[in-house]
Amino acid sequence: MAWLVSDARVFASAKIANNRSDRRRHLLGRTHLEGALVIRPCRSVHTLGIKFPIDVAFVDADGVVIKTLQMPRHRIGFPVRRAKFVVQAQAGAFNRWGLRVGDVIEVRDQDN
Repeated sequence: MAWLVSDARVFASAKIANNRSDRRRHLLGRTHLEGALVIRPCRSVHTLGIKFPIDVAFVDADGVVIKTLQMPRHRIGFPVRRAKFVVQAQAGAFNRWGLRVGDVIEVRDQDN
């Protein structure tokens, strides 16, 4: 388990998907998502087989959010060239958290 943070704000707990198995299994078959899912490395996402819409943030190598979008179910997204990782959350979460393009975010391990 990790935490998604920006400056002094803690947005949410986060699970990290570093391999194909984790990516495939995490959202498929679920009806909601608690916290966030961080996929790295990653430049594009899809919602094929996912039962709910998601918020997606594309983050560059410096941790800067370079693009956000809300993806409905059963869509394929376009790659974001400079993205190094992606943060996914239940649709509406970014608005609640105040996460915006230009924010610098960090994924902190629970042990830190």
